This record gives sequence, C-alpha cells and structure tokens, in this order.
Amino acid sequence: MRLSTIRVGDILLPNNVFLAPLAGYTNYAFRRLCKEYGAGLCFSEMVSAKGLKYGNENTEDLLYTDEEEGLTAVQIFGNDPEIMRMACENEKLAPFPIVDINMGCPVPKIYKNGEGSALLENPKLAEEIVKACVKSGKTITVKFRIGVSADKLITKEFAKRMEGAGASMLTIHGRTKDKVYAGEVNYDEIASAKSAVGIPVIANGGVFSNEDAKRLMQNTGADGVMVARASLFDPQLFCDLTGKERENKYTSFCKQMQWTRAHADEKFTTVFMRKMAAFYVKGERGAAAYKDRLFSCKTPEEVLEIAKEIWGEKK
Repeated sequence: MRLSTIRVGDILLPNNVFLAPLAGYTNYAFRRLCKEYGAGLCFSEMVSAKGLKYGNENTEDLLYTDEEEGLTAVQIFGNDPEIMRMACENEKLAPFPIVDINMGCPVPKIYKNGEGSALLENPKLAEEIVKACVKSGKTITVKFRIGVSADKLITKEFAKRMEGAGASMLTIHGRTKDKVYAGEVNYDEIASAKSAVGIPVIANGGVFSNEDAKRLMQNTGADGVMVARASLFDPQLFCDLTGKERENKYTSFCKQMQWTRAHADEKFTTVFMRKMAAFYVKGERGAAAYKDRLFSCKTPEEVLEIAKEIWGEKK
C-alpha cells in the first residue's frame, strides 16, 4: 500500500488509509482502536440530520469523542438542504471539523425515504445539499456509490457535480446500490471519477488485505483507500496497511473493552463487545462454540474471560 499524507480542504491528514462509517460499529472506542493501529481518518456511524434537529437522544449518543481520539469525521444523512446545513452548524458537531454526507447507503428504509443512495438519482438535490452544508464553514466530503444499478452508472458526472458544489473530498464505493456489499468492485468507474476531478478521491470496496489495497489503488489511481467490513474482523489490518506492528489480540480486545466501558453502560458494553469478539474469533479453531458461549454472556467480565481463554497466551 502506497502511503502518503492527504489534504482535505485545509486539513492535512497523516495518511491515506481511512476507516469507513459503519452503522452500529464505528463508535468512539472502535474508532480510537483503529486510529491507534494506523488509520489516518476515522468516520462516525451515520447520524440523522433530522435527529440532530429534534435533539434525538440516540442520535446524540453516536457523537461522543474526546481529545484522546483526536481529529475525527462525522457522517450525516438526510435529504433536506436546510436541515443538513443546520446539522452541520449544530453544537453537537462542533468537535468534528469534517462532515461527510452519506449518498451511498443501500438500506431500503433510507433509500425509500429519498436519502443515502437515493440521492444518486437526484443529482440536483445532491448538489443543493452540498452547497448548503459548505455554507456552515465545515469541510464537506461526500461518500457515494457508482450508481443504483449497472444500467445507471453515474460516477464521473456525479463526482464533477459534487466537486462543483464545494465538496473537498470524495469517497467512492465501487459497487452499485443493488449489489449492497456483494460482487466485484468496478475499478473503471472509480478511475473515471478520479480523472475528472481535482479533489482527493478515496476508493472503497473489497479491501481485506494489503494486496487488496494495492490493487485498488493501482487500478483506480485513487488517492487513498477506505476499509469497511474487514475492520470488524480485524482492526489490526490497519497495522498491515500502514507498517505498524501488530499486538496480542487479547491486549487489543482489553483496550476496546476499557474504552467502551468508560462511555457506555454495562448492558451496551456486554452486547457490543460480545458482537466484536464474535467477529474477531472468525477463523479460530472452535469458533462456533466460542460464539455460542459469547452470546450467552451477561456481563463484560464474562466476555473478557472468554476472550482471555481464546487469545490470552497467543500472538
């Protein structure tokens, strides 16, 4: 993987390997872990602009950050330019200098509401949203897909529109909305966008190893890569991509547990960390049995005991 610093607006990032926004997972503790392993920028779970407007408690819970985590980007979604601008200006987003706009989420509920990937079919509205958000003074980036289906590829033209509206960076998931997370990544579509704009383009899709990242960079000409699902199974993949040394899995797990417990109640910590342990145990001998035991855990201590059994003495 070819590492380099990358400038997004007026912000210089240490490298070009990013953690994607992942609903239900990229909370404070997980982002902090990935950043420790080398991620140059991490994104929050996607946050509803309307939820911010109306002070939804669950929405606000997604926005915890602190000085220990450092510079982080927040991702928001919606389809009303004025509400999106208001979200960018909301005091809850004050710690986040970079606001990413979700224009790629394939979830039916989001799509049917005219949000996420539905904006690919309404480029004029997408432009209006970006223009409105830029007025907030935040550095605005956009994450989108190459189209809603193979017969409706819009990557190059959409990228040009987003740049023209004021976006400072584009992240392009090289699959169509109807493919969700399956199928091959379309390198050519990402490359067409890269050649058409002057702002950084980050390629997203199919990065599960250093070789995958190299291939994605080489075939698209992108300025960097974004890691998504692979990070859930192995956050230390960022070590491989950035040249940092891996550490014991149990040590890693304990860090994530500690940071989660510091900012969440016992119930959330138990449920979340047993989910993470179930991801991390994939490929281990006896993984199925460990998963059964993990999902019967009632406390963080019980989860830690199983994690220690699996990884305590291993590298």
